Amino acid sequence: MTSLRSFRFTTAALALGALALAAPASAASPVSAVAPALHVMGILNGSNGNGNGFGGGNESPGGRGHSSSPNMYYHGGTSDGTSGRVGVEVTPKVYLVFWGSQWTNNDPSGEATILENFLSNAGGSSWNKTVTQYCQGVSSGSYTCTGGVPVGNPTGLYAGAWYDGAASAPSHPSQNQLAAEAVNAAAHFQNTTVASNASVQYVIATATGNSASGFGTSYCAWHSSTTSSYGDIAYTNLPYITDAGASCGANFNNLGPKAGITIVGGHEFAETETDQFPSSGWTDGSGAEIGDKCAWNAATANVTFGTFTFPVQPLWSNASNAGKGGCVLGS
Repeated sequence: MTSLRSFRFTTAALALGALALAAPASAASPVSAVAPALHVMGILNGSNGNGNGFGGGNESPGGRGHSSSPNMYYHGGTSDGTSGRVGVEVTPKVYLVFWGSQWTNNDPSGEATILENFLSNAGGSSWNKTVTQYCQGVSSGSYTCTGGVPVGNPTGLYAGAWYDGAASAPSHPSQNQLAAEAVNAAAHFQNTTVASNASVQYVIATATGNSASGFGTSYCAWHSSTTSSYGDIAYTNLPYITDAGASCGANFNNLGPKAGITIVGGHEFAETETDQFPSSGWTDGSGAEIGDKCAWNAATANVTFGTFTFPVQPLWSNASNAGKGGCVLGS
């Protein structure tokens, strides 16, 4: 079984030059001056980890009595001042942003179409139903969701794409630049209030040859959040996955050279649904999220979404194995 490096990092702990903070963003797209935690999907690496698909976290969220259980528990959410304490996406919406003029006539693997088809059909799928066992509105430290408001799995959760090609994106965008583009996307889609971003995620896809430093050598993708005048903004840094080849899923489990696109994209999508503003949602005692605990797992397979079939990894289910937890491909 191939194992994984997949950690929870703070910016101070992450030694990737392109993730250092950039100059302050313009007034039109204000972002936090202090970058929040990243949740990183690591590359395939057979020499690292413990053989179960998760290499462990380097930062524990704490909590007595949680280290003995492999299951995830709730971390109390983040107060947004409007919708109460937000920890998960109860009415999820996802927007795709193809950032930069570098995308113009330059998509050799057809990643844009694959991502749009995948996210258009993820809502309502059996694979995504696994996320609905997690919730907000329960006490911090809870393993179950009695009385809570669960993550949603509506069929129409894909809300659209924006080809932001008026100018080129930075050749190796920093974390702060990616965060600023997510805020720009919120403005583009007219999500300019705290409430309108309370269950939304923005996937910032960079073009081939245009990824943040460390892609393919230290990570495949990551998700985080930023503060803005529009409220907290959840976003994913999704590089051009096939550029990394086998390090980020090409031909994993013999699923084809483009398998990593939806394996990695699905990993970050599900993690943002269940831990929208890291790490106030659901993680285990090592900081691992719903995707980390099953990443690069041998059960990764093609799954039918509507009229399409996509390679996806299993997701962690607290309810599996009579409550002992496990990796599942659907509920």
